[in-house]
Order: sequence, then C-alpha cells, then structure tokens
Amino acid sequence: MQAKDEEEECVEITIGGPVGDSLLGQNIGPRRDLENPHNDAVRDEESVADDDDADQVIRNNSETAYDHAAARIRRTMPGGGSGRFPKGLEFMRVNKFDGGSWAQIERRFDELADRFGILSKSRFGQCIGMRESTEFADQLFDALARPRAITSASLLKDELREFWEQITDESFDVRLETFFDMVDKDGDGKIIEEEVKEIILLSASANKLSRIQNYAEEYAALIMEELDQENLGYIELYQLEELLQRSAQSNYAESRVLSQLLSQKLKPTIEYNPIKRCYSWLTYFVEDNWKRIWVIGLWFAICVCLFIWKFIQYKNRAVFKVTGYCITTAKGAAETLKFNMALILLPVCRNTLTWLRSNTKLGVLVPYDDNINFHKVIAAGIAIGVGVHAGAHLTCDFRRLINTTDEEYEPMEPFFGQEQPKNYWWFMKGVAGWTGIVMVVLMAIAFTLAQRSFRRNRLYLPKILKRLTGFNAFWYSHHLFVIVYILFVIHGYYLYLSKKWYKKTTWMYLVVPILFYACERLLRLYRSKYQRVEILKVVVYPGNVLALQMSRPHGFKYSSGQYIYLNCSAISPFEWHPFSITSTPGDDYLSVHIRTLGDWTMQFKSVFCEICQPPSFNQSGLLRADIDQVNNKIRVPRLLVDGPYGAPAQDYKQYDVILLIGLGIGATPMISILKSVLNDVEQYKEIEDGMVKSGVKSNKRKHNATKKAYFYWVTREQGSFEWFMGLMNEVAEKDIYGVIELHNYCTSVYEEGDARSAWITMLQSLYHAKHGVDIVSGTKVKTHFAKPNWRHVFKHLGRNHVDQRIGVFYCGSPLLNGELKQLSRDFSRKLTTKFDFHNENY
Repeated sequence: MQAKDEEEECVEITIGGPVGDSLLGQNIGPRRDLENPHNDAVRDEESVADDDDADQVIRNNSETAYDHAAARIRRTMPGGGSGRFPKGLEFMRVNKFDGGSWAQIERRFDELADRFGILSKSRFGQCIGMRESTEFADQLFDALARPRAITSASLLKDELREFWEQITDESFDVRLETFFDMVDKDGDGKIIEEEVKEIILLSASANKLSRIQNYAEEYAALIMEELDQENLGYIELYQLEELLQRSAQSNYAESRVLSQLLSQKLKPTIEYNPIKRCYSWLTYFVEDNWKRIWVIGLWFAICVCLFIWKFIQYKNRAVFKVTGYCITTAKGAAETLKFNMALILLPVCRNTLTWLRSNTKLGVLVPYDDNINFHKVIAAGIAIGVGVHAGAHLTCDFRRLINTTDEEYEPMEPFFGQEQPKNYWWFMKGVAGWTGIVMVVLMAIAFTLAQRSFRRNRLYLPKILKRLTGFNAFWYSHHLFVIVYILFVIHGYYLYLSKKWYKKTTWMYLVVPILFYACERLLRLYRSKYQRVEILKVVVYPGNVLALQMSRPHGFKYSSGQYIYLNCSAISPFEWHPFSITSTPGDDYLSVHIRTLGDWTMQFKSVFCEICQPPSFNQSGLLRADIDQVNNKIRVPRLLVDGPYGAPAQDYKQYDVILLIGLGIGATPMISILKSVLNDVEQYKEIEDGMVKSGVKSNKRKHNATKKAYFYWVTREQGSFEWFMGLMNEVAEKDIYGVIELHNYCTSVYEEGDARSAWITMLQSLYHAKHGVDIVSGTKVKTHFAKPNWRHVFKHLGRNHVDQRIGVFYCGSPLLNGELKQLSRDFSRKLTTKFDFHNENY
C-alpha cells in the first residue's frame, strides 16, 4: 500500500490476485468510513513524544484503513461475496410495491401535492409506498434532506426525484450511507448510544414489536459494547457495515446452496400435446383424489339407481296415464331424498368416526378428513332432490290432476277421493302438502345460515339482521333437523299413492342412521354429566388467548392432534364448541388454548377472567390464576367436556417425517404432537442410557416414533410467542438428537433485507449469540421475519428426505390451505419425495 501526497488526501490500494480479476486496485477518497478516531493523534506530531511510538501508531492506522477499504472491494470482486447483499437495506421494492416505478411515484406526487406542486413531509411516506411506516418515512426524509441542505418540511418534484433515485440505488454503499445518515442525525459521522436507542425505538415501532421498545436502552448498550470496544462513546460507518455483514452471512450461504441444488430439478415442464396434457392432468387428479372419487362415485351411483328403480316402478302404474313422466320424476327424486336424508347423519357421528379412525385400517380407503365436505355434498344432493320433487309436483302432475277429464280421473279415485281436486289449495291443505312446505322452509333456513359468509358473520347487514347470522344462528338453526325429520316421516306416511304400510319406506331408510345418531347424542349427554372437569389453572396471554388447564376425567383416553368440545353453562347450557387439545396423552391433565374470535369465546374469556381477580401480573403482563389458591368464596364456572374426537393431525404417526404448519392459534393441535414427539425422544434416551449401563447396544428406535418433525409457526403478533414459550425452550433443551426443527415467523416484521428491519436483524444476531435468547419471541428459538417462502420450505424437505413420504399437517386460515395443497402436489410430482397434505376441519 502506497500513500500519495497529503494534498490529494486519498489512498491507493493495490491487491494482488488472479489475472482474471476485474478489480485489482481502487482509489478511495476521504470518506467517513475510512476515518479513524486516532487520525488526529497521528497527524499531530507534536503530541507524540517518541518517534518509534509514532511510527507504530501510523502503521496500526494504515492497516486499519486497509482492512476497511479491502472489505469494500471484496464486495465487488469475483467470488468475493458480491452476492452477500443482493437486496440488503432496501428502502423501496420497485417490483413489489403497488407503485415502485418513477412514473407511478410521480402520479402519486401529483395526487398528494398541493396546488403549488409542493409535497409535505407528512405525505412523503404515502407517496413512496410506506403508508404503514410513517415515523420511519419521516426519519428517511430527514436523512435524505440533510446532505442537500433542505431545511423545509416539504419537497418539489425534482427533489423527490433525487430522493427516489438514492433510495432505489442498487449500490449497497449508497444504501449504507443513507442508512447511516438516518441514525447520525447531527451529521458528524459518528453514532452515539442515544442515537442507537432512538433508531431501535423507531425500528421496533415500524415492525410492531412493543416488547423491544421496552428494552431499547439495554439493546443500545449491547450494540455499543459490541462495536465500540475501545470505549470511545461512538461508532462509525465501517463498524456498522461489519455488523450488517456478520448478520447476513449465514442466511445467504444457506439460501444459495439450496437454490443451486434444486433450480434445475424443479424447472416447470410444458407439454404442448393437448392429449398428453389432458392425460397428465387426469392422472394427477385421480392420484390426488382417488379416495374422494370412489366415495362420491358410489354415492352418485346409488342415487341414480334409486331414481331409475322408482322411475320404472311408477311408469308401470295407472297414475302414469294421467300424470305421465311428471309423477315418475317426482317419485324418483323422492327416493333419493329418503336415502340422502338417512345418509347425511352418518358423517356427523363424530364418536363413530373417531372409533373407526383410531381402531381400524379403513383410513386407507375412506377419507375421514372429508366428513364435513361429504356432509355438504349430501346436503346439496338433498337440495337438488327437493327442487326436482317439488317442482315436478307443483308444475306438472298437480296441474294434470286438476285439468284431467272425469273419465281419466276415475282410476285415481282410490288415491285422491271421489271428488276431483279443483285447485292447488286442495293439495296444500293435505298432510302431505303442509308438511312438505314446512320442511322446505326449515331446510332453506338451515341451509342458508350454514353458508360460510353467514356462519362467519362476514356479510354487511343492518344490526337487526346481523343478530340473525353468525355461529349461534348456524348452531341453533341446524337443530331444526329434529322437526324436519318428524315431518319427513309424517310426510312419507300420508302418501296419496301408497296405502300399505310396508310400501311406505321412509321410516325404513331412517331407522338405522337415526339410532346411530341418537346413541351419539346420548353418549354426549352421559359425558356432559359424568365427565366434569375441575379448572386447575387459567392464563390470559397477549392476543386475547385464554389457556385452561383442567383435571383429566377418569378413563379419558386420547391421541395427540385430537380435539374436544367444551360447554360452559354460565354462558349457555346448549352450546358446545370445539378446541384442539394442547396437552399430551402422557399428561395427567387436559389443556386447551382458546382465542376470542366470536361472541361465545369473548364471554368465555370474560367469565374466567373474573376468577383471576385481583389480577396478578408478571413481568410480561400475563394474567394468571392458580385455582387452588383462589378464594373459596369465588365461584368457579362449571365446565363440561365432550370427546375426544378424531382429527387429521392424529394421523402423524403414519409418517417417519412430518411437516407441521400452524397459523396463529392454529398451532394448537401441533403443540400436542410436538410434546408427544419430545416425550418419545426422552423415552428413547432413557432406554439408551439403560442399555449403556447394562452393556447392551441397540440402534433401533421406537417402532412408531417420528424420526424428524419440522414445525413452522406463523403469527402476526410478537406477544403470541408467549402462548407456547415453555414448549419452545423445552424442545431446544431436551431434543438432543435433533428430531424436532422449530421455525417461528413473525409477519409484522419486514422481511430480511428491508431497511426497516435491519436494526432488528442485527440486534437479534447479537443478543442470540451472547445470551442464547431470541429478542422477538423471548425463547431459545430464533425467529424469522415476514412470511415463509413455502416453496423453499418444500425444496428443503425434498432435498433432505429423498424417496420418503412426508406428512404435511396444516391448521389455520383457509387462505393458505390452497397454496400448501398445491405445493404438496407439485413437489410430489417433480421429486421422488412424496408429500401427503392434511388440513384441519371442524
């Protein structure tokens, strides 16, 4: 390294390397990232008493400047890590925001600027696409305005163009300077601890991390301790760059390797031959849905056969000469109605399905997970049958009977009486007529209120009508089926064309399913009286989540992944609501986590919060109550339990490798599974330790033990991680074999590479390295930011588990359901790894 004349105030650096390197040297001007706090001491020769000491100081500072400059050059050298910051410190995402190009920014400027063409600072964030980060946008405005000597809180269009060019510049050095200027408010090239604290508070606010705001002072001291090792009281640009570089290395290496391994293997293939394309689609469709296909096919075939059988039967009767095909169509549809009204009860016999799922191998052929969907399909079949049956009567055969001649009507007298019907009222006032009308009205009400938009209360209706929708309306309207079935039997008994009892077959169809369902309800009634539980502990977590720990009823057996129904008579003696069990079969208690999403759950939380008074708060603000310590004068609400019931997640034992995905409170069934897997690990460790002591060697795992479990938990709020903090830490401590791999995602934090989350990323790396605790979740599991890239997740599993079948279990919002199902299909077709997708349905 050779120093030029002092007048030029720059350093020339020559780096030896391969001939092919495009960058062997670079002149670096006196930028503040090359300044050193000791430069004044070096230049001030009078302050140096000893020449040798002065030479040593000069050498040290020369080497420091070289290291800092070389680090800048390594980012641009081939193979020197140029890809390490491909999207680092992005202030805007031109390809993702709904307006990233200058033309769209300009259009927004024209909309937001005043009549003089001036954009106020308060609207700057909205103009560049930072609507949700106004404070961050204000700081960015100041950082961009300061070097340009802009002192007013407003911008002209040309000035905005300069701002836009700087924040969208692809050069990492430019972004780093902008990032540094946001912190260095006085522009002296140095960042003090108070400025670090302010930017931490700003970043925490932009990412909705309230707990980090509470500890901003501690985190600022940590950064100063790490970077200001000489206790100068400030840090400089090059030190900030080193910290950014350190926190980005591991993630970059992992993603680069993964992309290289699978980019070629997963290229989409295009089939241009339409016949082959249709054949491939049909093959994949059958492969994915063969269980559903044979069940629906069998059901449809039975309906068709019943329709044809009844159609032919009435075609050979005397009434056919008067009514023609009207009566054959009506009676054919009626026969399918009898069958479907009987069949629709079976998919909701939860105890029967749970027993079949847990004790038989029929799951290989029967899609138990689709029981509710099949229930809906049958309901649709009933609606079609009612439409055809009623339509044929009202528009066809009733009209023919009214208008037929006396001679033609004579054979009908044994069925309709000697007096010929004169109008429609004659049919409506009869037992068959009014029972049919009432049934149609009641079924229409139940069918309408069962639709998702009504059940989830998502319709914009007046307040008066709003009360008639929601889960309660769905629940109570569905119990109208008791009246419907009574009327259905009466309707089938008072038939005009069938007089002998054994030809009135409606009751024959219904007797067995109704007995099954009646036994189900009796069993629930028995459980509600004898499966009472005592509340042991109540915890109210952030995010409106209530955790209950209850005594376990005697003989209560269940599997991880199953759920129970809870009833609280203090709210309603008739309402039962399902909740996943978060405890394990090995625990001597039952636990559930309930999020307040509706009227019943809000009242439930309110009722149980009362027994926690006076509140006892810990440092995190959790409201807790140990019921054993509650004053005896306080009455604990009575809670009834019904269950357990089978769920898709309980099938996790069928797979050696499982992928568990939970969104928000949807993580609850996965928590029980993780606990069970962890218990298996601990049992295996105890067995292994026993074998070591006895001198016996064995490499065999438990027969049905899970060999690898991946858990991805995605939540919007930082406080949600407190729900299962204990489990996360327990897994991190006890999973010595690495069977469980945990991944937490907080979607309120901007993704890696975004300038708004850069300080959070640095803090997270530093704090986790020093204390082993994640600053976002408060657990030992490091939290990822933004939403997961599910395609990368499936790539990762496909690479690690070649030629294996992986069970994918999901519980959460239906919005992600389709994406995960499609990814499971796509990767199963492209790779030798097969993904079986299961999602929760209540």
